[in-house]
Amino acid sequence: MDALDSRLRGNDGRNARLGTIPPMRIAKDTVVTLTYKVADPLGRLLEQSKEPLAYLHGGYDNTLPKIEEALDGKEPGYQVTLSLQPEDAFGVRDESLVRTIPKSEFPAGVKVGGQLEGTTEGGQPHVFHVMKIKGDTVHLDGNHPLAGKALKFMLKVTGVRAASAEEIEHRHVHGEHGHHH
Repeated sequence: MDALDSRLRGNDGRNARLGTIPPMRIAKDTVVTLTYKVADPLGRLLEQSKEPLAYLHGGYDNTLPKIEEALDGKEPGYQVTLSLQPEDAFGVRDESLVRTIPKSEFPAGVKVGGQLEGTTEGGQPHVFHVMKIKGDTVHLDGNHPLAGKALKFMLKVTGVRAASAEEIEHRHVHGEHGHHH
C-alpha cells in the first residue's frame, strides 16, 4: 500500500471520504485569525474588532498569555469567553507612569488623546497618552488605557494556518490582518 493510499483509508482500512482533511489546530508557529469583544465585568462593551485580527501563536508576545493558553489546541469555529484579572490582562496601574509636564516642553499641536514617546524613570522608551491639558500643564499616562481593570474577552477563532518562515523569523504575522513591511 503506498503512502497516498494509506492516507485515504480510515483506521479500519475502509476508504475515507476524499476532501475531509481535518481543520488545523492552534499550536506554536500557527497564525490564528479571530474576532474579539472586550467588556467590563458587568458586560458593558469596551472594544470590539471591526475585522478579524491575526496573530502568531506560540509565545511571541503578540497577544495575552492567558488568551494563547485558552486557544492552544483549538480549531476554527471555537468560541470562548475569558474573565481576566488586571494582572492577566493589561496589568495593574503603575502610578510612576502618570506625569504632569509643562506644556512648553511639548511640540505645537499636542491634543488630548494623542500619544507621545517619552522615557520611564529607568530611562526606557515608553509611549504616553495625553489625558488632559489644563492651562499650561499637560497630564500624561503611560499605562495601557485598560490597565487596572478586570475584563471579559469574547473570542471566536475564524482561521488557523501554518506560519511562514519569515513570519516566525520576524515574530509577527504578515499580510492580510497582519503586519505589512
